[in-house]
Amino acid sequence: MSTAEDFTQLPRAAWDEAVLTKVNEAVVFMDDACAESLHWCGGAARLFEAGARDVKRFSSFEAGGEKEPKAVFVVSTLLRGRAVDVIRDIVSLSRFRCCVVLTAVAHPVHLLAAGGASAESERRVVFEQFEEKLREWMGGSDGAAEVAYAPVVFAPVSRQQLLLAPAYAHLFPLLARDLEAINARRPEKRRLAGLADVDAHALPAQLQLDVKALAAALNSLLEASGAREESFAVGPMSRVIAGELAAHPQAKSRRKTAHNKASLIFVDRTMDLTGAVGHHGDNLVEKILTVLEPLPGHVTDVQVDMLELTSVQRTPHSQSPVAPGCLAQTQSPAAQSLWETMLTSKHKEGVMEVQRALVETASKEKLPIKMSMGRVTPEQLSSYVRLFRGCGGALESHGGLLQLGLATAQTLGHPGLPRWDACLAFERLLLQALGDTTFLGVLRQLLPLMKPRGGEDASGSRSREDGCGPDELILLLVYLYSLADEAQPPHGGGGGGEEEQLEMLERELIGALTLVVTREAELSPLLQKLTGCATPEELTTERAHSAVGEMFGTLRGLSHTRDHLKQLRSVYTASDGVHQATYRPFLRQLLEEVFHPDRPECPDIEHTSGGLTDLLKTGFSMFMKVSRPHPGDNPLVLLFLVGGVTPSELRLIRDTASTHKPGTQVLVLSTRLLRPTDVPELLFPPRGRTPPPAGI
Repeated sequence: MSTAEDFTQLPRAAWDEAVLTKVNEAVVFMDDACAESLHWCGGAARLFEAGARDVKRFSSFEAGGEKEPKAVFVVSTLLRGRAVDVIRDIVSLSRFRCCVVLTAVAHPVHLLAAGGASAESERRVVFEQFEEKLREWMGGSDGAAEVAYAPVVFAPVSRQQLLLAPAYAHLFPLLARDLEAINARRPEKRRLAGLADVDAHALPAQLQLDVKALAAALNSLLEASGAREESFAVGPMSRVIAGELAAHPQAKSRRKTAHNKASLIFVDRTMDLTGAVGHHGDNLVEKILTVLEPLPGHVTDVQVDMLELTSVQRTPHSQSPVAPGCLAQTQSPAAQSLWETMLTSKHKEGVMEVQRALVETASKEKLPIKMSMGRVTPEQLSSYVRLFRGCGGALESHGGLLQLGLATAQTLGHPGLPRWDACLAFERLLLQALGDTTFLGVLRQLLPLMKPRGGEDASGSRSREDGCGPDELILLLVYLYSLADEAQPPHGGGGGGEEEQLEMLERELIGALTLVVTREAELSPLLQKLTGCATPEELTTERAHSAVGEMFGTLRGLSHTRDHLKQLRSVYTASDGVHQATYRPFLRQLLEEVFHPDRPECPDIEHTSGGLTDLLKTGFSMFMKVSRPHPGDNPLVLLFLVGGVTPSELRLIRDTASTHKPGTQVLVLSTRLLRPTDVPELLFPPRGRTPPPAGI
């Protein structure tokens, strides 16, 4: 039987087999997504241990040195567009005699992208053509060229519970506005009634290729594990991806011979956006990811300031000259264990475990540690870390642990952390209000919050700098609109009058939020992405108003993402006069159905890997009792969340499984580990939600 931990070892093995065997004496060029995968599989040190001479960014501004005759390119994309341009530029500027190009997109997807008649062709036509181009760019036919598929898509962020696919971090389930765009390209008679009717052929061309490439990567992972999966889907995009995996030619033959049974459940993130943008997650890593700066080029990891471990003086206006630390600690078992605890425990437990690990390590090294009772403070954690300053051997032995300690201290002392609690307080107020008034009434409560920060308010008093900024206001809007259907219906059934009032209120909110955005002294990363402007000087009122207006167009459809479901339609429980209104996580409800001891068949969990056999069973069931596969039947459940998973949900998934079916292991796969602000970026991209061209 394959276990969850067996699966998380497979990405490392993929690097061993597909990449490390080819890098000896080579300079390695790698794009960001592949670099992030390697980062969680041991890092660049593994390339050097395998004989690589150098590791460089995948950029047209890089090239090989005079005495570097071999290059290995590792890319996560199709070999077309910008990817081809960069490889050509690097090779043309260098003196390579041997070039190896490894792509994480399988050849059948390349063939489809090139307009190939059959994606099942065994000939490596596209790869062979690219090998010819490489020889041409190297200046002659005597150069050695190789192009191959390398399934280095997944990153084992947790060895016990989580695999991410950084190359697909942009992938997000379809929304109502996407259906409008899809239908606009179709003849009137062939327009789709709802998102549930969308199949792979209806998707935009680039999104089709992304889905097929992801299905091929999943098939490679399952093949390496010897798994025979039963696939299930909850949500339109999940059904499309599961269908592509079921129809994959190699998957069909693999399932005939594989012996390790597993259930693979795809779930759209849009089934529960409340949990994705909410601040109710009591988790340390969730807060670390939110307040610390991202590691350059990475979707998941963050920068940890390491200056406290040195004697370098901090200067007020310059960046730290010391390279940043990070969360991915793959070399130290103690640091790995601490990371797993931080990722899947409650905030207070995580902080206490960090303190315990630092104290225990300092004591082993016989450092002069002073224990203090009471609440753990950031100053206290920093003082423990500083004990290791100047102790070369101890620093080298415990560097991973110290980076996690510093990440915790810097998060607890971060000036932006109090906003987490402010957002949580507002969310709780809105949650209670939903059961007492209409959506219009609850939405109106946001209007007084929409004031520019700084300056003076109407009463002449100074506005709070710590109050809700535009980022927090946008998150509250997503939170509220995702729960719109849960509000009390208007008296008299609503109708046109209610709709007209909602439109008027939304126009007022758009104007107020536009003013808030344009009065910001500095644009946050979220505002930069939503508006397409890097500085306040670039951002005109017209551009801000347009971006906010587009955002509200998308918000209107968020409350309908569960409309097609029959059973799991609500994530809200209203107050009954004794208990407060509560948010009911969709994943908990789903897993309670999967692991229910009576194993009822949930109509919202669609079985997708049966094909003709499943159709025949459905037909026969009219005349005789035929049981369909149930996702709780197998000892291993792979839960793939399309669009991201939060750290708090990892604990929820683990706890729900252990409560209802202790013998079952659950491995989470996802496109990214979510911060709350990631969701607006995915929902409201400035140039629409069509993926960028391949290679860009």
